[in-house]
Amino acid sequence: MYQYLKKRRDLRKKRALRVRKNVKGTALKPRLSVFKSNKHLFAQLIDDVTGNTLVSYGTRSKDAALADKSKSDAAKVIGAKIGELAKTNNIETVVFDRGYSKYHGVIAHLADAARSAGLKF
Repeated sequence: MYQYLKKRRDLRKKRALRVRKNVKGTALKPRLSVFKSNKHLFAQLIDDVTGNTLVSYGTRSKDAALADKSKSDAAKVIGAKIGELAKTNNIETVVFDRGYSKYHGVIAHLADAARSAGLKF
């Protein structure tokens, strides 16, 4: 493996662990985990005590018709849908886990849409 790829992977792992050591989700206040790749965006609500995923939604979900939307528009739709799914499961507050990504751009759009859908974090 190329040395720069290994270094980038290791730095991403360290960054994600640095964020995740302070963020723990429970059944009443799950962790809103966001993963961003070059093409897709995924969000899920996780109960870390039992290790269960309570709600998940992303650009590859079956009912997501996001192929013709830009990344920021897709992030807004995903954030709103996660908020809606959380409301149906009686979840009002979450803790936000951005992973190794910085809190700007697509990640910030998703978080703002989730807040406007009624989630508190």
